[in-house]
This record gives sequence, C-alpha cells and structure tokens, in this order.
Amino acid sequence: MYLSTSQRGMKKVALAFSGGLDTTVCVPILKEEYGYDEVIGVTVDVGQPEGEFEEAYETAEALGLDHYVIDAKDEFAQLCLDSVRANADYQGYPLGTALARPVIANAILDLALEEDCDGIAHGCTGKGNDQLRFEAVWRASDLEVIAPVREMGMTREWEIEYAAEKDLPVQGGNEGVWSIDTNLWSRSIEGGNLEDPSYVPPEEIFEWTSQPSGETELIEIEFENGYPVAIDGEEMEPNELIAFLNEKAGSHGVGRTDMMEDRMLGLKVRENYEHPAATTLLNAHESLEGLVLTKEERDFKQTVDAEWGQKAYEGLIDAPLVGALDAFVEKTQERVTGTVTIKFQGGMAQAVGRDSDYAVYSESAASFNTETVDGIEQADATGVAKYHGFQSRLANEGAKKAKPELAADGGSD
Repeated sequence: MYLSTSQRGMKKVALAFSGGLDTTVCVPILKEEYGYDEVIGVTVDVGQPEGEFEEAYETAEALGLDHYVIDAKDEFAQLCLDSVRANADYQGYPLGTALARPVIANAILDLALEEDCDGIAHGCTGKGNDQLRFEAVWRASDLEVIAPVREMGMTREWEIEYAAEKDLPVQGGNEGVWSIDTNLWSRSIEGGNLEDPSYVPPEEIFEWTSQPSGETELIEIEFENGYPVAIDGEEMEPNELIAFLNEKAGSHGVGRTDMMEDRMLGLKVRENYEHPAATTLLNAHESLEGLVLTKEERDFKQTVDAEWGQKAYEGLIDAPLVGALDAFVEKTQERVTGTVTIKFQGGMAQAVGRDSDYAVYSESAASFNTETVDGIEQADATGVAKYHGFQSRLANEGAKKAKPELAADGGSD
C-alpha cells in the first residue's frame, strides 16, 4: 500500500528553484529551520537561456535534490499575446517578468499537489514584487507558503557566508555584477551600479538589442482578432513569432527601457529592460486598433487597458476583474484583423501603414479633394461650429459679469 509523505510522518516541500544563491541556500534552510524532511526543486521554462537550466541541473545534482523542469513556454507565449490585445504596459514599458510569475507559480503549485507536498516555497526577498505574485497564486491552496529569505531577513552577505560554511555548490555567491531575469518576452537588468539613478548603463548590459544604426527595414505583421499570426505573409506559432521579432527588431536597437519604477511595496527602483518583440507588436496592434475601432471604443479601451496592465503587474491575471476586462477586450478584438507595416529605424518600430476590411475610414470622406461626405455638404458644418464651445462662452461671460475684477486680473490668488 502506498503511503503519502504526510501518512509516513514526513514533510515535503516544493521549492521554486533556479540554482542560484538564494534558492540553493533555501534547500538546507527548509530542512534545518522549517522541519521539512524532503525538498524538491521545480524550475519552470518560460524561455530562459539554456545556461540557466544547466546551472539548475548541476546545482540540484550536487545537492542531491530531486529536480523537475516544467515546460510552460506555450502557455506563457499565449499570455504575452493576450497582453498585446490589451495594449498592456506598466508605467510605459511592456510587462514581462510580471506576466511570467503567475504562469510559473501555477505550474509549481500543480506539481506540488501532484507530489503530495505539505508546503511550497520561494527564494524572493521581502522588498520585491515577485513574492506577492507567487503567493497570490499559492495562498489559494491549503499548502504552507514559506519564504525563507524574507522570513529570516537574509542578506546576500549572510547567504554567501552560509553557503561557504555548508560547502554548498555556489561559486562564492558571486552570480555576476548584474541581477538579470530573462524570459521569451523580455529581459530585465538591475543591481550593481545601476542602483545609482545617475549611472549611465554600459553597452555590455544589453544582449537582445544592438546600438541603433542608420539602416531601415520594413516588415508586415498580420493580425487576426487582435492576435499577431504572420510576418511578411509567413504564418508563425506564438513562440516562433516572438523569437523572430526579438532578433529582427533587436538588431535595429528596438525595445530598450531605462526607468525609475514604482514597486507594489512603495519602493522606487532603477530598472533596465529589453523587449524588442513586445515593443514592435504593441506599436503595430495599437496602430491597427486606431484604424478599426470607433473613437468611443478607443477612449474607453484606454481605461480597460490601463486596469488590465495594472492587475497583470500585480500578478493578479486570474482576478475576477481581469475576466470582466477580458470580455470587453475580446469584443473589441473581433474587428482587429488586418495588416500593419512596421518601419525599423534608429531604435524605433514605427507603424507606417495599416490595412483592414473593418476600417472605420473613408478615403473620399477624409480627402481635401472631395466636397461632400455621404451627401453632407461642407457648409452644413457651420451650425455645428456655432454651437461648438457655446457653454464655455456662456460660462466665461457669466464669470465676467459676476466678478469683473477676475477679467482684469485673469484670476484670483
């Protein structure tokens, strides 16, 4: 008869595992300080470089840790394209890490439940956003949620000393000058000298984007119901399309962001990002929406998009509100079908042409070379012009009569 770990009186915990210093230190800590008999490491593939998986494999083997790798690239790519339909950003940059965290958290939770774990853990600090994004998913379960780095107040210096004392398989805790997070949609770089807002980033921090040159290139992106499906007539799966645009747009220097970002906990941090495909697709999609949506739809959708981006930044893509926002987005995207021509030049991805059967546009109506608009004469606009601003004129005139000094002074203190 099979007995679960809990039935055998043993405790098992699933750890979000990268093989880096933080999560490596967490393995013995979970046993020594939290009383877990067995720790399993879980790495979720959302498009990281192969070297990161090699590090996780090697470290897990050296620790004698059962290690699982879950492929979630397709799910993550689909979410990225969902974000395009919502024109999602946060404080002006395309979401990347924020979108990946709920995907990773759900994959780890599913495995933890399959493996009959009692707890689930991460190596996030108490200063960042990721702790909140992971735990928003995990706390919907009955598993114990553990955050050793946060709960024990670990510092990087303490972790390095602890790793040396325990002879853990980390290279002195030195993981490089920069703290880097990469997935198929974006690459973030922080830490080191970048923590000084006045520090000018060296070119060496960038891997996806080249210095902009004077070269120009045009590509055509095809959309169906708001989703990009083809480039220059060649249909591509989401993963393939994103990878292609990262390389193509990145070669023109498209998709760099250097900003002061406001985290959820109120801290302001300096962040650098690379997101060539995301920048290109967001520009193209918004341009196509400008052709096919009415003014009322575009105005209201800006509010919906901003709220979608905010909830995604918080890692709350499964919130009921997001489901309601998705319903509006889905309805608007029924007509976001067509093509957009993008011009790469000087680090920019500019929409320079768009075409759709659903265009809310009439060339003859807009042209300066035609006299009428569907039977409406130009002179018919005279009445509209007379009424335009009528209330404002009345209000200003009333103010002058009520308080003449305001007209002379131009206002009050």
